[in-house]
Amino acid sequence: QVQLVESGGGLVQAGASLRLTCAASGRNFETYGMGWFRQAPGREREYIAAINWNGRDTNYADSIQGRSTISRDNDENTVYLQMDSLKPEDTGIYFCASDKYKFRLPLTLGNEYEYWGQGTQVTVSS
Repeated sequence: QVQLVESGGGLVQAGASLRLTCAASGRNFETYGMGWFRQAPGREREYIAAINWNGRDTNYADSIQGRSTISRDNDENTVYLQMDSLKPEDTGIYFCASDKYKFRLPLTLGNEYEYWGQGTQVTVSS
């Protein structure tokens, strides 16, 4: 059974930074791409960032391009999302997800991911 557990969210002021962590277990983490998604109140889930299986390819949504970095540690079965210069519109629940298939490029569509965590809340005050 694959488990993804997010942590690192919180309440911060605009301009602050947060590092979100997603700890994975249950299958060969190092062979699957990972993604981060966000769901704001009253809005649909949206793509944030993705990283391929070996960490060499990354992709970012325009909304966070230049303000965030996705990375992974395959020895620790963990993926990170470093977010800087946070804005109130970054508020939402952040979910990590694991690709359905091995060895693919970073993917931006939610239906390409098979397993999801429960999410961690990020609230940015103005």
